[in-house]
Amino acid sequence: MSRTLIITNDFPPRAGGIESYVHELALRRPPGSVVVYSSAPDAADEAADPHFDLRQPFPIVRDAAKVLLPTPRVLRRARVIAELEDCDSVLYGAAAPLGLAAAHLRPLRQVALTHGHETGWTVLPGASSALRRIGDTVDTVTYLGEYTRRRLSRSLSPAATAHMRRLAPGVDTDRFRPDAGGARVRERLGLGERPVVVCVSRMVPRKGQDTLIRAWPRVLADVPDAVLLLVGDGPYASRLRSVAAGLDSVRFTGPVRAEDLPAHYDAGDVFAMPCRTRRAGLDVEGLGMVYLEASATGLPVVAGASGGAPDAVLEGETGHVVDGSLPGPAARAIIRLLKDRDRAALMGARGREWVSREWSWDRTLHRLDGLLRGVEGP
Repeated sequence: MSRTLIITNDFPPRAGGIESYVHELALRRPPGSVVVYSSAPDAADEAADPHFDLRQPFPIVRDAAKVLLPTPRVLRRARVIAELEDCDSVLYGAAAPLGLAAAHLRPLRQVALTHGHETGWTVLPGASSALRRIGDTVDTVTYLGEYTRRRLSRSLSPAATAHMRRLAPGVDTDRFRPDAGGARVRERLGLGERPVVVCVSRMVPRKGQDTLIRAWPRVLADVPDAVLLLVGDGPYASRLRSVAAGLDSVRFTGPVRAEDLPAHYDAGDVFAMPCRTRRAGLDVEGLGMVYLEASATGLPVVAGASGGAPDAVLEGETGHVVDGSLPGPAARAIIRLLKDRDRAALMGARGREWVSREWSWDRTLHRLDGLLRGVEGP
């Protein structure tokens, strides 16, 4: 059986979009075909789920380091693991910087995933050169969508660009679906039948929850009984709570377990996350799986025009893309959707149909299998 060594810093119990993506890829590979080599989890993450590694259906080798870097020690250990586990391929959870190990792990076939953060490397001369080296030594660099493909191709050589392949996360439409438990969330939070705008995301400045809060008085002027439900946690949470002070209709859930997220999407009538690009392009949205999960749940979405986020929305069909740096565009899009329930329902239905067809895990896994075996299509 073909066996793959996944080398990654981004893996649960640490929370995050890349972590979830890489974990799902590992879980959905055939039994016995995956070994994971990852950095040590943060103390808080490990304390929250101390038995995570033991529950997984594949072996996980944890390094003592909090961040894996392509140092001689890490390279030696990766090679030993690959040899002991009879691996014939390597999947890097994020191309930068671990893809720099590729030359030392030949002749194994090697695939490097990219996300939003690699696009930031393209604007820094030293980092851009490192990306070029990675592209020239791995067999395939993947990209999430057209935006990330264009940005990455600035740094990659023509030969590496020709071997780029799209590989985006799938959406589990059995988990993320209408009637996934939203009524229970509404009852628990005392929301009743009020119109709810929900945002499910890690709380960091790029995601745009502050834009939603600044837009909220304008929304309330047209839809007085609306509620803004902010789901999640993160380093920006305390700042957001301060911005929302005095707005009783802005609710914070705090941390929510992954298994409870579908119900929180389902508690909303509209999903909104007006993300924006920051730090001169260094901090950018790679795709925005939350928009696709919301669409699968049957919600119309309001997305920010950052990076690859528009790739997760069919403009005017499944939702709207707005300038996330200003409150006005987000407010206007939200008001239109809350006041025209029929149109919002049509967008939600169209979104679920699109996600079910184009963003399935079966399609993603078929592509990944081809990449790891060297028989992939374009």
